[in-house]
Amino acid sequence: MILTARLLLRPARASDLAAMHAIMADPRVMAFWSTDPHTDPAQTVAFLDAMIAEGPDSDDLIAELRSAPGVAIGKIGFWRAEEAGLLLSPTVWRQGLAYEAYQTLIPRQFAKHPALDSLLADIDPRNLPSVALFQKLGFVQTGFAKNTFCLGGVWTDSVYLSLPRPKTDAKSHGAGTIR
Repeated sequence: MILTARLLLRPARASDLAAMHAIMADPRVMAFWSTDPHTDPAQTVAFLDAMIAEGPDSDDLIAELRSAPGVAIGKIGFWRAEEAGLLLSPTVWRQGLAYEAYQTLIPRQFAKHPALDSLLADIDPRNLPSVALFQKLGFVQTGFAKNTFCLGGVWTDSVYLSLPRPKTDAKSHGAGTIR
């Protein structure tokens, strides 16, 4: 488990189904995701089962508010070690929670995966809050592609952002070089 000032981040569990299905069934949440909103809890079961199968050392985590333990408010973390992604309930949007989580998760991700040269984000360019979030975290645009996902019969584009592994100067930090 990882604690931030307001969040508890932990591996997924089967008991997250009701909360995560409500989130993933919401068209506002799924508007910029790579799949359509979930219409059947079985879709969310499959999503959670894949997260659970990653085990306790998963890079993709369930977020809870520390003030409301036991209730999932979304998922946040990394897929295939390097690709950032999040789904949060609209009830917690625009509170700085994703920024808070990634401030802790990014250094952890680089430490946990020493071979990673960078972290990535693939974002629908219409999702301005997510683009702004990752830019605030230091990600920079590295590319753009048209028609990357077809959702509900509508093709969407992708903007690609990257955050290189930080390099520290031994003089200024006294701790050696991180590569």
